[in-house]
Amino acid sequence: MNGIPELTSEEQRVLGSLLEKEITVPGSYPMTLNAVRTACNQTSSREPVVDYDEPTVNETLRQLRDADLVTTTWAGSGQRSVKFAQTVAARQGWSPQVRALLTVLLLRGAQPAGALKTRAERLHGFTDRSQVEATLRAMATAEPALVRELPRRPGQQDPRWIHLLGPVAATEDAAPAPPADLETPLAEGSQVRDQRVRTSYGVIAADYAEALVDELPDLPFERWLLQRVVELAAGAPIADAGCGPGHVTDHLAGLGAQVRGIDLSGEMIEQARTRFPDHDYRVGDLRQLLRPENADGWGAVLGWYSLIHLTAAELPAAVASLVRPLRPGGWLLVGLHAGAEVIRHPNWFGHQIELDFVFHPPESVVAAFGAAGLTDLEYYVRGPQRQETTTRCYVLGRRPD
Repeated sequence: MNGIPELTSEEQRVLGSLLEKEITVPGSYPMTLNAVRTACNQTSSREPVVDYDEPTVNETLRQLRDADLVTTTWAGSGQRSVKFAQTVAARQGWSPQVRALLTVLLLRGAQPAGALKTRAERLHGFTDRSQVEATLRAMATAEPALVRELPRRPGQQDPRWIHLLGPVAATEDAAPAPPADLETPLAEGSQVRDQRVRTSYGVIAADYAEALVDELPDLPFERWLLQRVVELAAGAPIADAGCGPGHVTDHLAGLGAQVRGIDLSGEMIEQARTRFPDHDYRVGDLRQLLRPENADGWGAVLGWYSLIHLTAAELPAAVASLVRPLRPGGWLLVGLHAGAEVIRHPNWFGHQIELDFVFHPPESVVAAFGAAGLTDLEYYVRGPQRQETTTRCYVLGRRPD
């Protein structure tokens, strides 16, 4: 097929990862062997999740290189390290639309057009679902064909599509995975959602604070990351945007930072002032964050689990709003739940509420950081600890000088 040999499942995952990362994190592309392995094994935006060891990834890269689908480069001075880049997209002349859809199909198997539009958003912005379907049909009638539509199963609303670059693990008999709709919290509009957030946190404020104010001693990675942010801010003021009951604000102050806590919930701010009264707290919306009165901008801004109720469409603008008041060279750190789903909590800390939690793919957050002009991007993903049930993601970036 256009000179592409039939790809094994390992070759599909490695090639798909290279295609994805070239677009979503261009600053770290081409990729080292370890970076390719990490991309293959990540637990979000991958179906199925795998655990390739280094020899497997290295051998797969060699096979792809022998097939002229991957090339190697050298980076660094002195003891140089080899890096890998895909060449298939340019060799095959894939358009951005074709490339985006094939990338997601390589990484996630059979999917309907609606899911493909959502999951390909960070790779190419399709105007609507019909554009995705038109691209798929053009790919299906190409010579040779690149994709195929699977027969619709009884009760299945939309047909699924698979790529034809090699065997696909998901069979035609497999139950279809419904596409994640990360916009459902806005079904009644953003103002209604915002009021639900205020009301819900107001109701649970005391119990939430009682449960979480002592969490940091059990979270060594988070303490290391907060220490690093204080050091990166280099004495400039820090905004804890979405401070909740103030325990992170207090921890930053204990590390020597000049810090202000800001939260949408007045009840949460009251908890912070009661429990940690020595610090500066304000009621405010992180999407309207202003510069500090006594400096040219914040040395660092934290969005510490404060973006978890915003939808995928709102995320880029929210990140941009946190970047604007940073001083040149300032840093933004965001923490959130990693994934691609919306979970509604009707009961939390023993109270009846109505609150949607949006799990964002780490790559989407990294892409939002890049779109906001941040550089030196880093992101970290860790599995659940203590009584947690979700994977956590932290993304860090610097505003250029």
